[in-house]
Amino acid sequence: MEPFRVGLIGCGRISDIYLENCARFDGLEVASCASLDLEESRAKAADYGIPNACAPEDIFADSSIEGVLNLTIPAAHFEVSQRALNAGKHVYSEKPLVTDLADGRTLLALAVEKGLTVGCAPDTFLGGRWQTVRKLLDSGVIGAPTGVSAFVPTHGTERHNPNPDFYYEAGGGPLLDLGPYYLTAMVSCLGPMKRVAGLSRRTFDERMIENGPRHGTMMPVEVDTHCLGLIEFESGCIGQMMTSFDVWDSETPRFEIYGEAGTICIPDPDPVHGANVFEGDVWVRTRETARWTHQPRPTGRDAWQVAENTHGFNDNARGLGLWELAHAVREGREPRASADMALHVCEAMQGMLDSPGLGRFVDLQSRCTRPDPLPESFPGGKP
Repeated sequence: MEPFRVGLIGCGRISDIYLENCARFDGLEVASCASLDLEESRAKAADYGIPNACAPEDIFADSSIEGVLNLTIPAAHFEVSQRALNAGKHVYSEKPLVTDLADGRTLLALAVEKGLTVGCAPDTFLGGRWQTVRKLLDSGVIGAPTGVSAFVPTHGTERHNPNPDFYYEAGGGPLLDLGPYYLTAMVSCLGPMKRVAGLSRRTFDERMIENGPRHGTMMPVEVDTHCLGLIEFESGCIGQMMTSFDVWDSETPRFEIYGEAGTICIPDPDPVHGANVFEGDVWVRTRETARWTHQPRPTGRDAWQVAENTHGFNDNARGLGLWELAHAVREGREPRASADMALHVCEAMQGMLDSPGLGRFVDLQSRCTRPDPLPESFPGGKP
């Protein structure tokens, strides 16, 4: 593939894993990195051998850069992505796509007008674990899906993030932070959603930062931190999801899909990461079997390779969605981690938050295409 030159905007903690993986993806070149703090940009460039550290404006003005990797905080996603599109560049953004639905519709319309491509995290559904689940579903192992359950019981981000404030400001909260992983996995497995409902509450008005130089500092909480959602899919499958920053511990399975002839269970010992990782176990039990069957995958860096009856990308492959978008641009097709799917997920989350005040289910206006499975020989396989 002809090299796809990318400018990174946003040099925070999440950028490290992106930059590690971009160096492994053939044909993907991070040419510049930028943030509001030039010294931060320079340090990141030095750590990862990026040729140019600069201000965001320089990336927008650089005609040799084809795409912008938007890793800014959620509140800035729309502005940065919009400026990138207006500068004639494709965009791949961290989740959520936007924090306001009207902004999301504006971005999609602008991309069409400019003839550009927008993609959005999460891309975990492209990893080995979720592609294994998709293959099981498509092969009819559990029959027609009837239900899905997802549970994300955590006690917030202040225990591991030294600057967690934005998680508790407008545009933050457990639903907007963690919900995209689970809802995107659901849509990639079960197709688009039809309507949603929800309940939510704010348990604490203040929370204490528990690590780093600000340890002991109290910060205000502006958003609901315990959220429940109900989902009806166009297929007729129904689902439920809990996302919380208020739960100390739980033994509830993180993700299960129920079918007419069996169940797929996607467990995880880490309560945050049931759908937030590329790797992990997948278990299946059907009416014909007396016990759970484990679906094996390779592990470690060999997991980037394809083994018999498995999928690759079973290690932390964050940035895979950007690489797949680069191939999509070259091939003239939509990326699998598409903006349409990201906006659909954003609308579903907003509907869950709006539902209590409306006293009813919220019908979703957006739809998206269920993304095709990733070829097991990607990038060599057909799209």
